[in-house]
Amino acid sequence: MDQNTRQRIDELVKGHDVVLFMKGSASFPMCGFSGRAVQILKACGVEPRALATVNVLEDEAIRQGIKEYSNWPTIPQLYVKGEFIGGSDIMMEMYESGELQQLISAAA
Repeated sequence: MDQNTRQRIDELVKGHDVVLFMKGSASFPMCGFSGRAVQILKACGVEPRALATVNVLEDEAIRQGIKEYSNWPTIPQLYVKGEFIGGSDIMMEMYESGELQQLISAAA
């Protein structure tokens, strides 16, 4: 990944309390996992308008770069307060345990 891509990802991750790298957008997810991630965040009380999302389908450099940035092979990827949380499976586990709600409310 080039320095420019790393810097763009860094700014996205650090510039928003909650950011989801996904396929599509919050209002129109382009894959089931991205859709589930958005639903989990909504269930945690994140307003769709307040959710920063990055559509990786629109930017190949970000699509590949985010996998390297997080050392995580799949999308979606959730970041809260600059910290990588995980993909939709991890989000679901954390939601079911109540951990994700605490993390999100602390970030708000």
